[in-house]
Amino acid sequence: MSLTLTVDGARWRAHLESVADANPGIVPVAKGNGYGFTTGRLARKAQWLKDRGHDVTALAVGTYGEITDVASRWDGDIVVLTPWRPFVAALDAALTRRVVHTVSRLEDLEQLLTLSPTARIVLERTTSMRRHGMSGREMWEAGEVLRRHPDARLEGVALHLPLQQGNHLGEVGRLLTDAIAADCGIETVWVSHLTDGELATLREQYADFRIRPRIGTQLWLGDRGALRVTATVLDVHPVEKGDSFGYRARTAPKSGHLLVVSGGTAHGIGLEAPTGESSIKARAATLARGGLDAVGFVRSPYSIDGKQRLFAEPPHMQASMLFLPNGARVPSVGDVIDVRVRYTATSFDEIVIA
Repeated sequence: MSLTLTVDGARWRAHLESVADANPGIVPVAKGNGYGFTTGRLARKAQWLKDRGHDVTALAVGTYGEITDVASRWDGDIVVLTPWRPFVAALDAALTRRVVHTVSRLEDLEQLLTLSPTARIVLERTTSMRRHGMSGREMWEAGEVLRRHPDARLEGVALHLPLQQGNHLGEVGRLLTDAIAADCGIETVWVSHLTDGELATLREQYADFRIRPRIGTQLWLGDRGALRVTATVLDVHPVEKGDSFGYRARTAPKSGHLLVVSGGTAHGIGLEAPTGESSIKARAATLARGGLDAVGFVRSPYSIDGKQRLFAEPPHMQASMLFLPNGARVPSVGDVIDVRVRYTATSFDEIVIA
């Protein structure tokens, strides 16, 4: 009676090892909902990779609040991707030596090193993402600050690049030139969203630097064939055209069946983040969904016999109601049906790793 993620364990583990082998110095990312797996489970898998001899020595989390979830399950370094700010609570003394802070502002660098002179830090250089980071001039000034704090441990420079595919190497080259010019002893580059080919070229062009690719989606979700999401059929009700149902007393547009299935807004079902896609095809799909919504027909992520079925009404907190027209196969209570989800926005009742 749950929304369940079932994992082909052998296939998934083989994929994790292949990605780790192809990306020496990989930094697994375990943030947010842990890509559907939870951050604690991903921390254990990162530890498993490390224990099997893969070059995995650091784990990245999104926020300081996530450190606690992974610290007892992973024994290596913990890199916090969200930049340090003065309002971040002080770390437990036992974690101080393991945590690597991302610093993206000069004023924060000075304040952090005043509070914690031996802090481990990564300087973030702003990229075309324009989210966090220092300018080239600020990188040079950061070098001056670090020379005034000789006990600080500079762990490298971080580059967070856009997701869009394309040649990022030109931008990376310009940014690394600034980092080198800062003359503060940078030896490691922590980078996100480079292709395998770009990473290989970067290693060749900057052979004196250690390249640390931060990888989340490609690692944990890269082999979708190893993952299956299912929901349980909780109830089945025949309806005739005009019968009312649901919270809003909608009426059935034709005869058929109503299915009550597990999974609702509490799991992330029916919740969608804006994609920002601007292609004609994407806009047409948005208009089509809007037209269906206007007449009470909204395509759900639930599939029966390979066909996506319609929501009968908006999802409830922990269950959803689907409409099946006459002629469609009607599952029985207790059957499971497939669900297509966005893993980074879904919470599962149960995760089964075979």
